[in-house]
Amino acid sequence: MLDRLKRPIHDLRVSVTDRCNFRCNYCMPRSVFNAQHKFLQRRELLSFEEITRMARLLSALGVRKLRLTGGEPLLRRSIEKLIAQLSALAAIDDLSMTTNGVLLSAEMAEKIKAAGIQRLNLSLDSLDEKTFALITDTAVPVGRVLAGIQAARDVGLPVKINMVVKRGCNEKDILPMVHYCREHDLTLRFIEYMDVGSTNGWRLEQVVPAAEIVERINRVLPVEPVAPSYRGEVARRWRYQDGHGEIGMIASVTQPFCGDCSRLRLSAEGRLYTCLFAGQGHDARMQLRGGLSDEQISAWLKLVWRQRRDRYSETRSQAATETSTIAPLRKIEMSYIGG
Repeated sequence: MLDRLKRPIHDLRVSVTDRCNFRCNYCMPRSVFNAQHKFLQRRELLSFEEITRMARLLSALGVRKLRLTGGEPLLRRSIEKLIAQLSALAAIDDLSMTTNGVLLSAEMAEKIKAAGIQRLNLSLDSLDEKTFALITDTAVPVGRVLAGIQAARDVGLPVKINMVVKRGCNEKDILPMVHYCREHDLTLRFIEYMDVGSTNGWRLEQVVPAAEIVERINRVLPVEPVAPSYRGEVARRWRYQDGHGEIGMIASVTQPFCGDCSRLRLSAEGRLYTCLFAGQGHDARMQLRGGLSDEQISAWLKLVWRQRRDRYSETRSQAATETSTIAPLRKIEMSYIGG
């Protein structure tokens, strides 16, 4: 099943909640997501059975990788039950989760591993307490996240670390993060600060380009590029020349990868988004709760994907190159559809 730009469907990101216990300034700034903000009510969320049904139908159309996101997915009560349902889908080869690690106790790590989670992506933007507190806007110490990483590894879950790099904020933490991850045998992925949503005050000059990050690292620890593992792989991978691990670069701003994007996103309240930067979604909840058969919903899913023509990052880069400005667009917030 191909979209209008001949891209196949392969990945499904499922947001299970719009709530989070952090208020990261690039995702859920407290000025917007405060006590007055109206989060989704439980009845508005897709049930585990509805999520599983949608995943099953999409797996029949080509989805092979599925990632649970949020908000913070571990805030969703009994998340291990959903994981067990999804892990039973024969066509899904890769079932993972993105989390901030705060709720990743030894007990929780054991639960989600036993239920079928195969690996974790853990968000960590700094090891420095002050910088970490500034970014997350919480009183949670960074050690709590590091303990979550260890809990995951203790039960045998592979962990990758995601670090969003923002100019003037945490670029000084690039090398400390590199050394920490090498020491603990963790794969580190750097993510360029992106203009997801409309509330984080994003500016192009705040982006630290992936090429600059690679250059900084290469001066201290020489690296060399690694070929992609599969079509549509988001991270451009680099390995250390001494053979001790690798890093990845997710460069949506300076090196757009729209041409091979194979991802579909399902929000917590059941809207399908064909791009991380989309302004509008497609109402899957209405399809699921409307008494339609699997065949009818599958036909609708085919129509959604085959009409897809998103290439926001490419057009953003083109606009910035030609005019030095980027027209503001109303986009869905990352907290609704994950990363």
